[in-house]
Amino acid sequence: MKKMNASEALERMKKICSQQEKCSYDIRTKLDHWKITPEDAELILQQLKKENFIDDSRYSKSFVREKFRIYRWGKLKIEYSLKQKKIPANLIEEALDEIDNDQYAETLQLEIKRKRETIKAKNLFDLKGKLYRYAYNKGFESNLIYRIIDKIIKE
Repeated sequence: MKKMNASEALERMKKICSQQEKCSYDIRTKLDHWKITPEDAELILQQLKKENFIDDSRYSKSFVREKFRIYRWGKLKIEYSLKQKKIPANLIEEALDEIDNDQYAETLQLEIKRKRETIKAKNLFDLKGKLYRYAYNKGFESNLIYRIIDKIIKE
């Protein structure tokens, strides 16, 4: 790949951002990969924000919706992923607040019920452990997992 100047990089980033939601971290990483100087990268980033091609708040809300509705991730896993992308804590919290608590618990319950049908367990303790690990790895909170597992076991 030939060396790209700042104006070429800006145009390519506009095209990329118009096709898919990106955050500041994604842009910085891409510009760094393209060997754009940090000064030019900062100017490009400011221009993209000014023209509304990138908005970390919009990105985080979109990310939360996708990961929760499509992949059925819990809040802990979503939060961790957004922190990896250097999204500010207040934006993460704001985005996670958009998840309806009843729908969140309902989703976890559905996931646990679905998983229960595929698990082979020696006893109740083993079953609970496997269900807990599954839900925890999907990023759900321990207290909610325990409450829902107990509710499902009693059914």
